[in-house]
Amino acid sequence: MSDASTSGARPEIPEMLAGADPLFRFADWLKEAEKSEPNDPTGMALATVDGDGMPDVRMVLLKGYDARGFVFYTNFESAKGEELLAQPKAALLFHWKSLRRQVRIRGEVSVVSEEEADAYFASRPRDSRIGAWASRQSRPLKGRAELVKEVARYALKYPIGAVPRPPQWSGFRITPLQIEFWRDGAFRLHDRLVYRRDGADQAWRTEKLFP
Repeated sequence: MSDASTSGARPEIPEMLAGADPLFRFADWLKEAEKSEPNDPTGMALATVDGDGMPDVRMVLLKGYDARGFVFYTNFESAKGEELLAQPKAALLFHWKSLRRQVRIRGEVSVVSEEEADAYFASRPRDSRIGAWASRQSRPLKGRAELVKEVARYALKYPIGAVPRPPQWSGFRITPLQIEFWRDGAFRLHDRLVYRRDGADQAWRTEKLFP
């Protein structure tokens, strides 16, 4: 049940007041989502643009964030990998239905360091590392049997010991230039607080928006 009055108005609460570092605010919201979301609180929609200028969107998992930005990993030969390498700008959306909140992020994209990619790849389950070699992501697949065959081939190639990171597998970092926090309100009178800056080394500006 909403905590709004029958008029749809309600007092602002500290979490939606301007000020504070947006990453601190994001950390608080994510921590709450990790307690309440039944599955993948780090799931985020990633929007890109292809070579024809057509938008593209899919769900990926956040694997880390700090003052430099938000990180996820993928195959650079996938559709999203090729799109981000060609057009290094992206948008993210976190939607936490249990909390009736969302966070929208827009920013510039860069590739993570080799050391970061190696460290994260090594932390993955062995079967996931084998799968990264076996999957020609976003390419046509004749049938499930073809994928199973590729998995078996690489399992034989790396039967024991470390599985090296494929050269086409790494990560992207989205450095935010805009972060919007949205909280559901009764009668669609939602709370919206947006942070904007002109560059990664610039100060954040805040602004409240109409629903």
